[in-house]
Amino acid sequence: MLLPFIAAALVILADQVSKALLAPYLPTLANGTLPLIPDVLHFTYVENRGAAFGMLADHRWVFMALSVVGLAAIVLIILLEKPKSAWVRAAAGLVLGGGIGNMIDRFRLGYVVDFIDCRFIDFYVFNIADSCVCVGCAICFVAVLVSEIRAEKAKKAAAAEGSSSEAEPAAPERETAASEQEDASDGTPSADTQAPAGEDAGGCAEDSDA
Repeated sequence: MLLPFIAAALVILADQVSKALLAPYLPTLANGTLPLIPDVLHFTYVENRGAAFGMLADHRWVFMALSVVGLAAIVLIILLEKPKSAWVRAAAGLVLGGGIGNMIDRFRLGYVVDFIDCRFIDFYVFNIADSCVCVGCAICFVAVLVSEIRAEKAKKAAAAEGSSSEAEPAAPERETAASEQEDASDGTPSADTQAPAGEDAGGCAEDSDA
C-alpha cells in the first residue's frame, strides 16, 4: 500500500523543485518566456489564481476547500478500499501528489506557479502537478474500463461453460430413449430370447426321430 504515497511524494518533489528553479529565473527573461522549441514548447512564467489550467480565476478559497475535500477522499479510498491494481494505486498517487503540490502553492503564495507552455495547441499554461492529476485520472479511467471488460468476458465464459456442462448428460439419455423406441417399434425379440426357442425345437426333433 506504499505505492500511492511514494508516487505522491515523487510528484510533490518534482513539482516543487521545478517551480523553485524556474519561478525566480523566468520573469527576468524577455516576455517572461524561455523557448525550448520556438512556437511549440516554451517555459513561460504564469501566476495562476484559479483552478487547474487557469480556469475560474480569483476563487482561491473555494478551490482550496474543494481541494482539501478531494485529497481527503483520495486518501480514504486508498486506505479503505485498498485497490488491488498497481496501476490504480499509482494513478491515485499521481492525483494525490498533484493536488498537494498545487495546494502548497496556494497556501504559501496565494497562487499556483505555472510554466509549461504548449504553444502548438494554444492551450493553458500548466505545471507538473496539473499534468500528474490529468495522467492519473486517465489511468484510473482506463483501468476501470479494462476491469469491467474483463469481468464481462469472465461472466460470459462462465455462463457458456455452465450451459455446455448441462447439455452433456442429456446426450446419453436421448440415445437410450431412441434405442428403446426402436426396439419397441420393431417388436423383434432379442437374441437372448431367441436362443432357448431354437434349443427346444431341436430337442423336439430328436425325440420324434427316436
